[in-house]
Amino acid sequence: MLNVNDKAPAFESPNSDMTLIKSSDYFGHKKVVLFFYPKDNTPGCIMEAVGFTDNIDTFEEQDVVVLGVSMDDCQSHGTFRDKHGLEVILLADINGTICNAYDVLKEVEAHNKIFQKIQRTTYIIDKKGIIRHVLTEVKPKGHADEVLALVEAL
Repeated sequence: MLNVNDKAPAFESPNSDMTLIKSSDYFGHKKVVLFFYPKDNTPGCIMEAVGFTDNIDTFEEQDVVVLGVSMDDCQSHGTFRDKHGLEVILLADINGTICNAYDVLKEVEAHNKIFQKIQRTTYIIDKKGIIRHVLTEVKPKGHADEVLALVEAL
């Protein structure tokens, strides 16, 4: 697991419009909220993403970009965004490259099969690309408000 004061790993991934987003677009320029969530269009993930969207103006006033990451593809992200009016940037990490770099994949067993699942985790990264907060075992309800309070205290 990455820790507070670690340098945030660089990443690049397409968003819901298939535009390549790079960490270098933000590191050195903006603070970043990088939230990892398990699956588009599931109740907890909807609640979490809508919570961030509801606060997007305040995040932007704090010079923060909010990026959501799951292993869904760009098309799924586009549907998720449009269906729920999301204003956060959703990154498609279909191969798990970013998830592995940020150590959010955990093995779970279901129906006698073992597979990798994203553990809901949020990283708050300062303008220099340094991790300032790591939130694990995130509960979707009220999470965006909790993150906003931490960002405002930076």
